[in-house]
Amino acid sequence: MAKRRKVGNLLGLHILAQLSIRPLHPYEIAAQLKAFGKDADIKIQWGSLYTVVQNLEKHGFIEAAETVREGRRPERTVYRLTPAGRDELTDWMRELVGTPAAEYPKLQAALSVVGVLPPDEVIELFEQRLGILALENDKMRQDLRTLVHEVPRLFLVEAEYRLAMREAEVAWITALLDELRTGTMPGMATWRRIHETGQLPEDLSDFMTET
Repeated sequence: MAKRRKVGNLLGLHILAQLSIRPLHPYEIAAQLKAFGKDADIKIQWGSLYTVVQNLEKHGFIEAAETVREGRRPERTVYRLTPAGRDELTDWMRELVGTPAAEYPKLQAALSVVGVLPPDEVIELFEQRLGILALENDKMRQDLRTLVHEVPRLFLVEAEYRLAMREAEVAWITALLDELRTGTMPGMATWRRIHETGQLPEDLSDFMTET
């Protein structure tokens, strides 16, 4: 079971990871996260970065190392990782890598009530989704083929994982689409009738027995 962490925002994990390399001020942290494309791995609200930094400091995971000023710019506080922060980082990473956790993708939520749309529209929408995924996945493959010659693979595994999940999605949708197009998915006729008549069947087992 996942622990209830004092700072549970995944942006905090990335801040701790950045500071495990060297002390930085928040502006540098944000710049590095953007440069390495970490906004593709987690949902980052850039406006909350300073709030997360403050929370990490409040709980003793990071501390101010120095305050610097460059020219006429405002003073900037440089933060460093504390021993407690390093322990939190390694413990958090072990949990995330080693323990599966419940996730709630938006498509999964939509699929749970996909019957509210008529089957023909669902087919069209899945075809649309596959077209978008095909273009995006092709670009991701091209980027990976380029980067593998420039960046150690250790720093590309998250992109490989993201692509693998998207390719699995394509395979699953393609198989489901075949059933929908051919009408071999049990309950198709009942599903169509609901949208044609606006009435639910008296017995929902019709979806399971109909071929």
